Amino acid sequence: MLLRRCPPGFCLLAVVLVACVPPGQQLAAQPEYASEAQPFSHQWLQEHARELATQSYTPHTMAEDDPLGDLSYDEYRRIAFDPEAAIWRDEAQPFQLQLFHPGFLHTTPVDIHLVNEGEARRLAFTTDLFHYRHSPVGIDQFDARGYAGFRVHHPLNTPDYYDEFLVFLGASYFRAVGKHQLYGLSARGLAVNTVGPGDEEFPRFSQFWIETPDEHADGILIHALLDSPSVTGAYQFTVVPGEHTRIDVEASLYPRRDIAHLGIAPLTSMFFFDPSNRAGFDDYRNAVHDSHGLKILQANGELIWRPLANPAQVQVSAFSADSTAPEGFGLLQRQQDFARFNDAEARYHKRPSLWIEPQGDWGKGQVELLEIPTADEYHDNIVTYWQPTGGLAAGSEYHFQYRMHWGGESPLAPQPGRVIETAAGTALSSDDKLFVIDYSDGRQIPDQDEVLIQAATSAGEITAVSGTLVEDTGHYRAYVRLDPGEDHLAELRVTLEVDGEPWGETWLYRWTQ
Repeated sequence: MLLRRCPPGFCLLAVVLVACVPPGQQLAAQPEYASEAQPFSHQWLQEHARELATQSYTPHTMAEDDPLGDLSYDEYRRIAFDPEAAIWRDEAQPFQLQLFHPGFLHTTPVDIHLVNEGEARRLAFTTDLFHYRHSPVGIDQFDARGYAGFRVHHPLNTPDYYDEFLVFLGASYFRAVGKHQLYGLSARGLAVNTVGPGDEEFPRFSQFWIETPDEHADGILIHALLDSPSVTGAYQFTVVPGEHTRIDVEASLYPRRDIAHLGIAPLTSMFFFDPSNRAGFDDYRNAVHDSHGLKILQANGELIWRPLANPAQVQVSAFSADSTAPEGFGLLQRQQDFARFNDAEARYHKRPSLWIEPQGDWGKGQVELLEIPTADEYHDNIVTYWQPTGGLAAGSEYHFQYRMHWGGESPLAPQPGRVIETAAGTALSSDDKLFVIDYSDGRQIPDQDEVLIQAATSAGEITAVSGTLVEDTGHYRAYVRLDPGEDHLAELRVTLEVDGEPWGETWLYRWTQ
């Protein structure tokens, strides 16, 4: 198993390089093409991916003597796309396209095609699109034969500037934001062998086809070819920016070989600490994380909230309701106030949540959550996805559709009894572990004395439960005490009932010694 993340600060590169471009102030350079126009459709892409799966995988890497691969982090950052050369900048379009230069960690260029009226032409690499500020001699004359990725701009926050809101860069990674947000967690096209023997495989989007929007378009259409030793895929992303940026994903997968463990709609994030594991962190901030917890809406209607952890060792959790695909799942940044984090630079309170809404029949499977120890906030250590039962069989084809919501908590109607906070510590005058769970909308409970708190544990013993309305916040607070005994791990489950009916989210928690 292998989880990779870029060096400190690099994954903030897309944030650092955000260019808020004024709409068309002067004519931009016209794109240069490396091919004649060719007919294109998503059906053609599916057929191409299907045929490619019958062939052996051919890795695409830069030559060993390629100077771009020798660039340091700082040298790479000095290469900047010229925003005045943004594609569609002089066409009064609602979207603009900017490109990433290959180099540093991004040593596998991708082909990017522009599609107009059913015909596609591949963009040629040209150094004319970039500023080379104090870069190594000769880099600005080198033909990289492709780009590392791209980002899309749109007047998201104000009508006067084109804000960056979407980026595809590296393997099959992509990120998006809603209105007034900063980049945080990432998504991937596909996860392969994230959990299991052997190394994790990172499929990559090797080619993109981006449809030219018209001047009144509210969204943009992007196609991508996925390729790896185990699988090929044809992807279509229909992207509509807004308060919640919506991405409709259609994925067709063609396995080259049997894949026992894979993740559909994989999400990657970072969790360092919060009040549930605050002890041991000598830090002025109150919490440090891109995501707060995993939320699942099961097919049976149960809402699950699982706070994230930074464990002492790798841990994997699985969630299913009769192996049926959930109505939705996602990693949420539930707390959106500055005081929660007290970080004026990273601004974690501005990071988006990402909610996945499966569409169509996903078959049997389960949501899996991988939590990896991390000693800092610069390494992604959280992964979640949908694992189909039985994996994928070589020579077959599979189709998955889902909707992504990047923005606030989730598109679900606000529900009472959301778990706002989890705090944990040792109970006074005891070796018991005390868990304090705050639920929203406590004042909606007509009789606080009639709340039934049901707590269960897989190990040890629940020694006490109680609850109260916190007048200062309006939250309902549940107290749960655990005597772990000699056990070092316990799976906790807490539910509330009001007037005999379930109320609020089901709280799940993995305690480890």
